[in-house]
Amino acid sequence: MLVHWYNKFAYAFRGLYWGVVGQTSFAVHLSLALAVVLAAWALQCQVWQWCLLVLCIGLVLALELVNSALECLARGLCQEHNPQVGRALDIAAGAVLVASLTSAAVGLTVLAMQL
Repeated sequence: MLVHWYNKFAYAFRGLYWGVVGQTSFAVHLSLALAVVLAAWALQCQVWQWCLLVLCIGLVLALELVNSALECLARGLCQEHNPQVGRALDIAAGAVLVASLTSAAVGLTVLAMQL
């Protein structure tokens, strides 16, 4: 039973590694997240503000990982150009964009409240 859970976490951390390595979009989101954390710390945000910021950061990073997973799966399953696969990848990228813009609005609002 313990080995089963160990393996689940090992697979998840390996997936996190593969989702981060070589993904420029993830690196951009991660560096922006670090900037938000530093700003929130410098502005002495309250606990509820930290919760909002961390939730937004986690949502964007998680969606970026899902988007990367779909890109990887699509490349592995379909070597030739397929408009349906391309559309699915565009939709996934759109989901990351929506989450990023929403998170930016929340982050700017929360941080502006502290000024």
